[in-house]
Amino acid sequence: MGSFGSVGGGRGAGRRPVRGIALDIGSSRTRAWAPGAGVFADVPSGPVRRGRVTDADSHLRLLRRLTDAAPGDGGHDTVVMLTHPVLAAPAEREAARRVVDGLGPTRVIAVDSARAAAAYAAPPGGGPLLVVDLGAQLTEVTLVVDGLVEDARLAEMGVDDVPEPGRVPEAIAGTAADLVSDLWRQDRTGAVRGALRRGVLVTGGGALRLDVTSRLAHLLRARLRLANDPSTSVVRGAGLMLASALRHPGGPLGRD
Repeated sequence: MGSFGSVGGGRGAGRRPVRGIALDIGSSRTRAWAPGAGVFADVPSGPVRRGRVTDADSHLRLLRRLTDAAPGDGGHDTVVMLTHPVLAAPAEREAARRVVDGLGPTRVIAVDSARAAAAYAAPPGGGPLLVVDLGAQLTEVTLVVDGLVEDARLAEMGVDDVPEPGRVPEAIAGTAADLVSDLWRQDRTGAVRGALRRGVLVTGGGALRLDVTSRLAHLLRARLRLANDPSTSVVRGAGLMLASALRHPGGPLGRD
């Protein structure tokens, strides 16, 4: 996890009040969360393709509208917990950094989407966790061990890429299962096997489709775990991480 930008002023009694916003910018939808309000925005992402910002100016205008609509005094400094695909390239993260730099007195903490989803919907108890994110234009599979990303795979294919509705379950579930199989082949510790026994956490809009999740469970021969609304698991988890950072500004999530 990294951070970029800064909040105006130093720590201490003279620091202005801080409000927090969690943002999940997906290829299809952008969702925003704030303490006390929960998910307060769920809008089309606009200039985002395969998780990458394609028009920085348009995207900045969208983020400004969302931050302006967030609960809290607009005069407060703002801390944004911003999610990104697990395997986002450095150049893609830099593009996001340049966009949020335009928001003014804002500090941004970046977190990958798999860890955010795990923060919200991971089953109780320890052990490795497989997170499968079935997005509109991306399919991601991540192995999380002790709260950290151990390994991950990504396919630039999502639910929106399958033109025939009847082929969606086989195409998307098959893609995700292939990614899990690749993780399995590269695993030398048994963590993937343990994660499959524990149950696979499935997030993203594709997880709302029973035909997709049923096919995926069959291919993996594993139990699937779905949050109440898988499409918002990432932003809700980012919100929980944000709340922790605001409560403990000197902790690992809250440090500049």
